[in-house]
Amino acid sequence: MIRIRRSSERGHFQHGWLETYHTFSFADYHDPRHMGFRALRVINEDFVQPGRGFDTHSHRDMEIITYVLEGELEHRDSTGAGGRIRPGDVQRMSAGTGVQHSERNPSDEHRLHLLQIWIQPARRGAPPSYEQRHFSEDARRGRLCLIASADGAGGSLRIGQDARIHAALLDEGQSVAFRPVPGSGVWLQVGRGEVRVGAADLVAGDGAAIEGEPELAIAGREAELLLFELP
Repeated sequence: MIRIRRSSERGHFQHGWLETYHTFSFADYHDPRHMGFRALRVINEDFVQPGRGFDTHSHRDMEIITYVLEGELEHRDSTGAGGRIRPGDVQRMSAGTGVQHSERNPSDEHRLHLLQIWIQPARRGAPPSYEQRHFSEDARRGRLCLIASADGAGGSLRIGQDARIHAALLDEGQSVAFRPVPGSGVWLQVGRGEVRVGAADLVAGDGAAIEGEPELAIAGREAELLLFELP
């Protein structure tokens, strides 16, 4: 079964310096029909104006993954981690017992476009930690590249949940096949371009909850996507 979450149906807020879309309930957006999908709690698509960002704030007991689609993100947190994240870079911050961080667009000219993802951890109260890794276009083009997993398989980021996150770049005519672990659920999120999964057509900002499908055929058209396999 494939259930589509259209981009236009998401929570949407315009704060001047920040335009944000919430796939699931978050902050001032609440919809009891969309509180997350399995262990996946948040997918926010943010557009941040030059020189602006999120001041220092706190998180706890959440696996936070940041995926930059356009521009550059500057990050600093209370673990001592910091740096800049660009397209192809993926950041994982395990908030655990508590962490403070700030995020901003350091550019004076260009906007920042990113996806921020929260996954509920399997265990609460772990020590906070940070990890960042680059996944090249070649590693993602025409294939599903594992970018996060519980065991850090294949050089992926290590997250505190039995979930696997893949990224792919699909040019027109390219497709991938995926066999979910029986009993798992899949969330597909389109960052750019167009995607067809089964008989469903998705565009940028759309998502799809997929359960009970033994195999998925995913075709793209100038597409960038994330695929989550969730317990």
